[in-house]
Amino acid sequence: LLKGAGTLIAAQQQHWVLTNGNPGMASPGMGDLLSGTIISLVAQGLSNDEATMYGASLHSAAADLAAQQNGERGMMASDLLPFIRQLVNR
Repeated sequence: LLKGAGTLIAAQQQHWVLTNGNPGMASPGMGDLLSGTIISLVAQGLSNDEATMYGASLHSAAADLAAQQNGERGMMASDLLPFIRQLVNR
């Protein structure tokens, strides 16, 4: 997993580029939240590759929802938590 504008996920013979997300994600704690999201999916039985793909997608989708509601400037990792919960429970 390589975070950035166009997050790159590489797994064995496959790779994906996530184009969602926004500049507000360049703030302290975002990587910690991403790591926690991924490892929680592994703990629920997903493979490392699946958890990385789904976790990164969930993280960036939640950030986009947070930006839509509150704007990108001043975004904090904790702002994503309600949106992660909302997305997981869909």
